[in-house]
Amino acid sequence: MRGESFEPKFFFILVVDDIATNLRLLRAMLEPIGYNLTFCRGGKQALERIYASKPDLILLDLIMPEINGLEVCKILKADPNYADIPIIFLTGSHEQKHLIKALELGAADYINKPCNKRELLGRIRNHLFLKYTIDQLRSTQIKLEKALKEVEILANTDSLTGVFNRRRLFEIALQEFNRVDRYGAPFSILLIDLDHFKKVNDHYGHQVGDTALCKVVQNINNIIRNVDSLGRYGGEEFMAILPETNGEQALVLADRIRTMVANNIIETKQGNLSLTLSIGVTSYHPDDTSIDDMISRADQAVYQAKELGRNRCCLL
Repeated sequence: MRGESFEPKFFFILVVDDIATNLRLLRAMLEPIGYNLTFCRGGKQALERIYASKPDLILLDLIMPEINGLEVCKILKADPNYADIPIIFLTGSHEQKHLIKALELGAADYINKPCNKRELLGRIRNHLFLKYTIDQLRSTQIKLEKALKEVEILANTDSLTGVFNRRRLFEIALQEFNRVDRYGAPFSILLIDLDHFKKVNDHYGHQVGDTALCKVVQNINNIIRNVDSLGRYGGEEFMAILPETNGEQALVLADRIRTMVANNIIETKQGNLSLTLSIGVTSYHPDDTSIDDMISRADQAVYQAKELGRNRCCLL
């Protein structure tokens, strides 16, 4: 379809017949309607034209030299890029035995020669309208699927930092907990808290505070793996979910995150800003009854890190 409304000028029709007289008759019938037309005198040329400029409908002679209409139809219907083009065969009365094969290959319709103008125009319009409707439905479906994906992203994402929100974070954590509880693989979480963040907002303002949160997220994402999940736990707290990772490995990763953030200076109009993190680290224990047990232990580890002077990681 070459447009959004159902008008002849928006449709491109390819007419294929090896007899010049037939082509002239078809041109005389179709041109006054306003269709965009192109003509070929053989199957080989038709395929070249189709591949170069995909038509909306093909009027195809059944019997032609080199490559006949059946072969052209078979080739097109086997190709997903061209299989949806409606093909109307033009047949002589002695070619009826081939029509069943043509329809089996996927032809949309056939018209006997010599063509009746009203019949020809009616069938062309019907098949173009059917294709137009299907294309519109397909386009609408694609738009709906895209919109649903965008809604899903919005529903699962923290609007400021772009990482998972608390709801989605807990869903992922629960899925990982259930998997590990069943199969026994290692699994750790990091609970990451920005130290003295209220002072940052009070002194530099909330806009700088928001920038600082995004910078921290960027630093964390530069270190964790693709299989890990990072989300905003709440306020200035974040949680990282680390599959296939034991406690000692998680502690090493946490300290890399802590070091990177501490060394990353944020320039502001009020001066340079440096941040530190207190990170609680814990891994799955066989006696854990729920993900809440792990989160509670990680929270205790954060509290311990703060009690010991902040800017540190603790494993429980």
